[in-house]
Order: sequence, then structure tokens, then C-alpha cells
Amino acid sequence: MIAEIITIGSEITMGSTLNTHSKYISGKLLEIGIETYYHTSVDDNKARVKDIIKISLQRADLIITTGGLGPTDDDLTKEVITEALGLDLVKDIDMENNIKSIFDKLNKTMSNNNLKQALKPKGSQFLKNSIGTAPGILLSKDNRTIVMLPGPPKEMELMFNNEVLPLLHEDFNIINKSINIIGIGESQLEMRIKDLINKDPDIKIATFAKELEVEIKIVGKGKNKDIIENKVNNVIKILEDRFNEYIYGFDNVPIEAIVLNLLKEKGYKVGFCESCTGGLISSRFSRIPGVSEVFDRSIVTYSNNAKIEELGVKSDTLEKYGAVSEETAIEMANGLLTRNNLNLALSITGIAGPDGGTDKKPVGLVYMCIANKGISIPIKCNFNGNRESIQNKASIRAFFELRKFLLIND
Repeated sequence: MIAEIITIGSEITMGSTLNTHSKYISGKLLEIGIETYYHTSVDDNKARVKDIIKISLQRADLIITTGGLGPTDDDLTKEVITEALGLDLVKDIDMENNIKSIFDKLNKTMSNNNLKQALKPKGSQFLKNSIGTAPGILLSKDNRTIVMLPGPPKEMELMFNNEVLPLLHEDFNIINKSINIIGIGESQLEMRIKDLINKDPDIKIATFAKELEVEIKIVGKGKNKDIIENKVNNVIKILEDRFNEYIYGFDNVPIEAIVLNLLKEKGYKVGFCESCTGGLISSRFSRIPGVSEVFDRSIVTYSNNAKIEELGVKSDTLEKYGAVSEETAIEMANGLLTRNNLNLALSITGIAGPDGGTDKKPVGLVYMCIANKGISIPIKCNFNGNRESIQNKASIRAFFELRKFLLIND
């Protein structure tokens, strides 16, 4: 089944509202084995909406629209689709009474234009809107399924999950798994899994690049659950063998949560001393419930003086090697490690940009060090991107290196 998502609204095409609907719906459809081939956005113009609908009817089996179901004159989705399909709009008395009762409960006067929301294409069915007045619509015609959803995100998501997904879910078992990877680019990864893509019609494999991370999504679909589970597990085993050194987790569990669990298993207390990331590593870590069990302290030592005063970094080290150096990162981590209660310390120092880089030390150069009482391991990284991207990549890499350290060293 091929799906197309059409987001309707001038606020989207003008850039006033971020289009999150397409991402949300596509992800949910993939979980039940339906692929989305097209994302289309169009403004509140009747002729253009009609053109898009006609094009979509020629190339998609499932068409999902969002927006344009309200009571105003520019809410025209239902009317345009009805016209494009050559159908009539009919009044649904039950829905009209339902809309009236919503206003009565709110002690508000209903405008007559709200009654247009009780109209639907002949042969269609309404989809319940439990938190708004605009009902959705599901229509099947000429081997095409059209779903019309409201524009407000909360209304759309609730209706899609509660009303649409149960109707779309075919008589298949769907198994959806993810493998999460750091340290290898999406293009390089894809080259190494080409032999698996499209090898089995029951298995869909796709890659999704994130900030420094790649997700490999494996979706199995079939009538026999045991067979599909075996197929998915076999694919996962192959991928684990190929990318073992890069895999940090499964099913999109955040890497900082994985680090938290490893620290709990070992009974360790960790501390961070950050320069170029300015506390971002600590912020990500502290968002996880239960982190206080393993997280002792964090220090942002942005200036050289702070590195000297708070961590005992030698002024000679800073003068000879610079703040962004392996030597400074090592002294930062070991300086933090002298504090009580700490089993493990992670330091980070670098050049986030956009200024401050040189030929020898370019923007994006980052040094980390992970230290316990017996060993200090420095890590040199080079990241590209703008300041925010470099900081984000550095924080993710820090957790990845911390995970490796915890798995290897006691």
C-alpha cells in the first residue's frame, strides 16, 4: 500500500507553522507496514487543493489530509475532495446534534457556520474528535482510501491513533525494531546493507540519519507471527555482526539512558567537567529519572582560570599545549576525579566555533578524557557543522565513549 500525506493550510506554506504532521503520520504508518511515498503541502486555495487531490488519486492507495475541516470559509478540504470524486455532501443529523451539544456544554453560542462540520461526502464515515468540534472523515472509493484529519496537532494525533490506525491495520502481524548506531555515516552504512534491502518482501529495512547517529529500522509484516519474528531476528543478528563496534542500543532508547543503566549496574558515581559543551552533557543526563543515583556533580570550566581553579589544571599545561588539547583534557578529568564520591570522570574541551579555529586546531576539534582511579583514556574528535551542531555531536559522542569505557573497564 502506497500512502501520500497532504498537509493543507496557508500557515504551513508561508512558514508560520512547522509541519510536524507528515513526520508523525509517516512514522506511525511505517509501524504497521505502510510506506509513505509522498509528502505534499498546499495552501488554502480551492483550485490548488483540487489539483493536488487529483494527482494524489493517481499515485497513492491511501491519502491522508490534515487541516481544512473547520467552520470557516477557507476550511475547504472536505468540499474539494467531495467535488473531485464526483460525490454529494450530505448532512449527518447525529453529528449536527453532537456539535450543538459540545457548544451547550461549554455554555457558548454556536455560529451557523459550525453546522458545515456536520456535512460529509456521501458514503463516508465520520471519525470521532474527542477534544474538538471538527470530526474527521474516512472515505473509500475506487480502491482508494481517503482519510481527512483536523489540523490542530493534539486533535490530529488523538484521532489518528484512536480512530484511524485500528481501521487501517490489516490482517497482518507487524514487528517493528530499530538498531541505533554511532560512528559510521548513513551512506557508508547503507552500502554495507545493500544486499539485505529488498531481499525479502516481508521485511522492510530503512536507515534514518540523526545528529551523529543512524537508526536502522527493520519492519516485518506477515500473517504468521512466528515466521516474521524469525525473519526479523535473523536480520538483526546479521546487522549486529556487521556493525557490532558501532551499535549502542536498540529501539531508540537514548544513549544517555543506556549509560545510566551501566553506571547503576556497576554502582559507580560519575561527574562531568565541560568546557566547549557548556553543560549540555550534564543537562541531557539530568533529564533522565533516577539519575541522582549515579550522577554526583558537574562543573562548567569555560575559561582557563576556571580550569586551573576548579580542576587543578597546570598553567604550564595550558601555556604549552593550549586549552584544547589532549593534555588539558586528561588533567581536567583527573582533577575532577579528586573530588569525594566519584568513581568516574569525563572531561571535554574543544572549539565549537564559529570563530577561534586555526590550521592546527580547526573549528570542530574536541578532546575528551574518561578517567577512573587507575586509567585515563583521551579521545580526539573532529566534528563539522555550526556551533550548535558541534556541541550536540560532541555530547552524543561523549556518552558513546562513556558507554564503551564502562563495558571494557571495571
